[in-house]
Parts: sequence; structure tokens; C-alpha cells
Amino acid sequence: MARTREFDTEAAVSRAMELFWTRGYEATSVRDLTQHLGIGQGSLYAAFGDKDGLYRAALEHYRTTLAAAALRSLEEGADARAAIRTLLTERIRIAVSSGGQGCLAINAVCERLPQDAATRRTVRDMQDASREALTEVLRAATERGEIATRYDPHTLSAFLVTFLNGLLVSSKITPDASALEPLVEVALTALD
Repeated sequence: MARTREFDTEAAVSRAMELFWTRGYEATSVRDLTQHLGIGQGSLYAAFGDKDGLYRAALEHYRTTLAAAALRSLEEGADARAAIRTLLTERIRIAVSSGGQGCLAINAVCERLPQDAATRRTVRDMQDASREALTEVLRAATERGEIATRYDPHTLSAFLVTFLNGLLVSSKITPDASALEPLVEVALTALD
């Protein structure tokens, strides 16, 4: 008879996400994970296969929670410029917290690529979703006359995602929102 799992896997993934986010993949050992999650090594392996499986689950959890929430807030904003400003500044504030933890997705790219194709796919999917959401917001704003038509919405959204990626890397070097937030205003001039 198979044993039933004695821990909440969703809560374990969320806690593992936090640990990977602050320490990175390589600096987080299986022992660190089992201690942080309060589970045995056998339970970790039974639920996730290995450390890599838990890392993938943590990235996926990040995608479906924090990244998805950022996109929802973007889509709910009435004024495109204000919604994009809020999106960018909120991402900065999250990234500079805890002494400059950055963004889990960007940290994963910097640490795991080019060798880890699965991480590349997961983060590329997140980036694609961000570009698509921004493109729709920008397209609607262009139609309403809120922003200039100098750049097509797809190119502009690609620029904003690339800009955000750079900000998120910079947040690890300079974990100071007051130093990074003025850069958002410069980026927003692309909408003029």
C-alpha cells in the first residue's frame, strides 16, 4: 500500500520558491531545502523527483502567481502610461526587497542559461506573456490616442520587457528603488 503524502506540496513549492529566489539554484542544497520545507529527503524526491524538479515547480509557481498578478494589474489599468509605470515600479520594489533579491525568472536566466533548456522555455513563456499583454495595452492606447504612433505596439512592448529585464538585473547590483525608479520615466518617453 502506497504511503500518502504528509505535507502540502503547494506550500512546499511556495517556500522552495522563496529559498531559490534568495539563494539561487546552485547555492541551495537538497539539505537546505529539506530543512527549510520541514520535510525529509525521501519525501522531496517522491514529490518532485529531485532538486531540479522542485526548482522547475518553483519557477512555474512564480509564473502562475507573481508574474500572472503583474499582468492582471497591467490589463486592469485604465490609463496605459500609468499602468505601465505601476507595473515597472512595482517590479523594482519587489526586486530590491530583501537586500536586492532581484526577480526569480531573471535570476534563473543569469544562473542557469545557456545550459538549462527547460528554464529557458519557462522564462521565455513568461516573457512572451508579458510582451503580448503589453502589446494589447499599447495597441488599445494607440487607438484611443493616449500614446504616440511612432513605434508599433509589438516593438514598443519588446523594448519595455527588455528594459525591465535590465532593471531587474540592476536591482541586484543597486538594490535602491529611489535610484532605479527615475529610469522608468525615461523609458516612458518612448510612449511620447
